[in-house]
Amino acid sequence: MASTGHAPLILASASPRRRELLAQIGIVPDLIAPTDIDETRRKDESPRALAERLAREKAAACPEAGYVLAADTVVALGTRNLEKAADAMEAEAFLRLLSGRSHQCITGIAVKAPDGRVNARTVLARVRMKRLTDAEIAAYVTSGEWQGKAGGYGIQGMAGGFISHINGSYTAIVGLPLYETKALLEGMGWRAKA
Repeated sequence: MASTGHAPLILASASPRRRELLAQIGIVPDLIAPTDIDETRRKDESPRALAERLAREKAAACPEAGYVLAADTVVALGTRNLEKAADAMEAEAFLRLLSGRSHQCITGIAVKAPDGRVNARTVLARVRMKRLTDAEIAAYVTSGEWQGKAGGYGIQGMAGGFISHINGSYTAIVGLPLYETKALLEGMGWRAKA
């Protein structure tokens, strides 16, 4: 921990995409400390409530002292959650479900302050995917790009060519809504190092 007079910023996520997004706005976490929690959806839990709860629980579970930033992205088609695809067959099934339809990407963000207070928000974006051909689905699944991504796709890669319309925050779809994240951090008292 650098002795700058500021509490350190801890990113409770192993996602390289979240680190890259933070770097875009000049924020570099002092520590990367992913937390491991049970991400099982509760009975009758809405996708939005799930995204916020998981972000809050990840922030709360981090034992490091400082400002802890955690996030979780949920892809929902109606009330159905499309989690991280377990294998290529599930990734293909997800792409077939999303093909030609609109879905929601909901990212929950939470910040735990050094005094233990936790505050959270959710940011929703609506995404429309073009009707995919069998060849496009097969090529995408073969690429492996779907691995570790909610909904079985990543908009920041090849699947960006499948998206015909976005209503909302692009960075929320990638996994960390930058405007809201910066506002939440600053609202909790975090300040960038001088």
